[in-house]
Amino acid sequence: MSARNAILKRLRERADGPLTAPESDFSVVTQRGWSFDERLARFERWITSVHGEVVHADRGEWCDVLARVLADKGVRRLALGREHPVAAEAREAMADADVELVDVDRDIEGWQQEQFERVDAGLTSVLGGIAETGSLWLWPTPDEPRLISLVPPIHIAVLDADTIEDTFFDVVEAHGWADGMPTNALLISGPSKTADIEQTLAYGVHGPRELVVLVRHANRPAEVFS
Repeated sequence: MSARNAILKRLRERADGPLTAPESDFSVVTQRGWSFDERLARFERWITSVHGEVVHADRGEWCDVLARVLADKGVRRLALGREHPVAAEAREAMADADVELVDVDRDIEGWQQEQFERVDAGLTSVLGGIAETGSLWLWPTPDEPRLISLVPPIHIAVLDADTIEDTFFDVVEAHGWADGMPTNALLISGPSKTADIEQTLAYGVHGPRELVVLVRHANRPAEVFS
């Protein structure tokens, strides 16, 4: 039964009384039961449909893939954290590369102009992905403040393939959002875009014009990366 039909069925059954939502009914609209491969395929299909880019990498070689992405995009100055394993691995791998690594664990007032005018890309980790909508979810920290995913013209997000879940509801339930959230929780479903009254679509007006999702795989067959 589709979600629409489930809702209509409940409305018909309870037309003569107050509408309630038994807990068991949520399984109709939230638990998709997709396999790992189905989640990955759905995530990639939806996020690329809105001009996001997906690049696959083996877990042990992702920094090499990152270096190629930076070269292809012409990135010379990359903003990133220090403490998160993603940032720490990237810093170690690019210590001698022709890319300047920009520290982000500073008071924003001290480098605001630099961030807006002289940073080519921001690199962040993410906590997971959502297959149903092709979205990334992340909780900013002092080590990876939200602005490095919102201000630079290119946002490079590192996503582990096994952290993609079926729906947003599954994410909220599995990770205990009701028990405590940060002041900012970000859901990212593509690069920044906007349209005027004539429906002319423009990218990068209110945020990154490009979003690159680097999906890391562990022990995946070679055809995944082809």
